[in-house]
Amino acid sequence: MDAQENKRLIMEGYQMFQNGDIPRLLERYHDDAVWIEPESEYIPFSGRHNGKAEIARFFKSLDDAAQAIRFVPQEFIAEGDKVIVTGEATWLVRQTGRSYDSPWVHVFTLRDGKVARFQDYHDTAASQRAYQPDQPGQAATGMPMHH
Repeated sequence: MDAQENKRLIMEGYQMFQNGDIPRLLERYHDDAVWIEPESEYIPFSGRHNGKAEIARFFKSLDDAAQAIRFVPQEFIAEGDKVIVTGEATWLVRQTGRSYDSPWVHVFTLRDGKVARFQDYHDTAASQRAYQPDQPGQAATGMPMHH
């Protein structure tokens, strides 16, 4: 596949994500695909997810932990086997009730028309604050966390 076909495949994948069609989205991933999120002790879906089954568990854990209030892919850049997507999101953390805004960059590596690797870059400080349980003596603000 060429760069433009890769870009189209990724754009369609975002539509599937936004429509909640995770099973169809996962069909676009290799069985041995790798999904990488920044590490965090407070975020249940953080870290490296190896293979389609672990990636499916990532999406389930994400859905259990947070609700996307706003998720907007903005720019799609394709070159060779890579597609880079920039965007912005606002997430509501179900456990703490806190929301946060985060710009993000997603880097996809494709092989034979399917995703072989995904890496997410986002505002880790804002997400960490939103997921971290309240500490003793710390008042819950309920205020949105901004980057």
